[in-house]
Amino acid sequence: GGITDTGELYSPYVGLVYMFNLIVGTGALTMPKAFATAGWLVSLVLLMFLGFMSYMTTTFVVEAMAAANAQLRWKRMEKRKGDDDDEDSSSGVSDSDVLLQDGYDRAETRPILSVQRRGSPNIFEITERVEMGQMASMFFNKVGVNLFYFCIIIYLYGDLAIYAAAVPVSLMQVTCSAIGNHSCSVGDGTKYNDTDKCWGPIRRIDAYRLYLAAFTLLLGPFTFFNVQKTKYLQIMTSLMRWIAFILMIILALIRISRGQAEGHPSMAQLSGIRNLFGVCVYSFMCQHSLPSLITPISKKKHVNKLVLLDYILILAFYSLLSFTAIYCFRNDTLMDMYTLNFTNCDIINVAFIRYFLGLFPVFTISTNFPIIAVTLRNNWKTLFHREGGTYPWVVDRIVFPAITLIPPVLVAFCTHDLESLVGITGAYAGNGIQYLIPAFLAYCSRKDTQLVFGSGTVNKHLSPFRHTFWIVFVLIWGFSCFVFVTANIVLSESKL
Repeated sequence: GGITDTGELYSPYVGLVYMFNLIVGTGALTMPKAFATAGWLVSLVLLMFLGFMSYMTTTFVVEAMAAANAQLRWKRMEKRKGDDDDEDSSSGVSDSDVLLQDGYDRAETRPILSVQRRGSPNIFEITERVEMGQMASMFFNKVGVNLFYFCIIIYLYGDLAIYAAAVPVSLMQVTCSAIGNHSCSVGDGTKYNDTDKCWGPIRRIDAYRLYLAAFTLLLGPFTFFNVQKTKYLQIMTSLMRWIAFILMIILALIRISRGQAEGHPSMAQLSGIRNLFGVCVYSFMCQHSLPSLITPISKKKHVNKLVLLDYILILAFYSLLSFTAIYCFRNDTLMDMYTLNFTNCDIINVAFIRYFLGLFPVFTISTNFPIIAVTLRNNWKTLFHREGGTYPWVVDRIVFPAITLIPPVLVAFCTHDLESLVGITGAYAGNGIQYLIPAFLAYCSRKDTQLVFGSGTVNKHLSPFRHTFWIVFVLIWGFSCFVFVTANIVLSESKL
């Protein structure tokens, strides 16, 4: 959670594309089944509402980033002012001149607005990347910082468990259907049990666990080293994602236009809301990565409008993907991983496209797994780090990577129910990251800004939802979601 280099700047529209690519990820592949389970009307209303809520908290994070940048500038200026006070006074250089020369924006002896009128950069300009962990340590107390890290660690564990299950599930479905008497039958409505034969004496659950073991052995070791996502890898995975999503929408529309649609979705089924909520929260998740996305944007004057445009486009895309899915396929044939519905010969008779879509999660998720794992490992290190202390080699290189890798693999070994994994991860940890943490960051950063700079100072990146009502509304909504989801799980389990 430290401050890192901003990196190469890019235009606002490039930033818009990057944010779109970040948000539209694995969660979108589980959305069609969640839509079918909850009913199309309930799903659409909830999707629009959660998209609005996510946009609001995104503006809260941007506002907190600006406040954090201002505080860092102020602290540096105070330190420099203390070091150079005697020299400045002897040379006759005023505080405001020092500010203008060095890019600092506020002196203790002069109002901030008088300095800004003379052409200095705005103190709230977002020029340094301040990660959420750093903002938490700046604005929260010790308990708040620990709760933040607990929330982000649980979310990353859920992310890794979803990834660890999604790849073996895709491999099992494709290979077990490509071999034997039920070739091309993944998406034909045939329901398989885990105990059904895959090939020879190997059952489907055995094949899944073999693939999980291979996945862990191949990608697990990256947790013990440092890996970085390369620019070309990002371009390749983004391109594959777009090809896959567009192909699925086109193929579903073709079947509907030919009168081959089989879906008859209901308007509302309240029992499916819990998973739909978790999937939608997971599918709008970007708050934890905003510092990396927003800071390199060259012109941030209209950043909130660009983010709003992004959310509108994503909302339209999710709706198109889900509605074409629920009307094209019967509810009981929609797979947890939507790409697997297109591995049936009746849907598409081009073998390359069938295998490309069936194995799509394998390629894209496999590239993300090591990056998420290293992020989680580093968060563990930060959580337990003490000022000036260092970890023993065994703890640093063995213990932290092990506690990062083993739990999600064990979860994936016990279950491959992707809809539930995504739903629970989004409904609990995702709820905290997307709603509660941004709301508290906005509240605490506003309070600190008034304390340091005075009540007359206005943050240029202040959220459009600047009234305290919105922060209270988000907090009440977030805590209510915790209660609702927990009650729903307890009632569902008691019925079983």
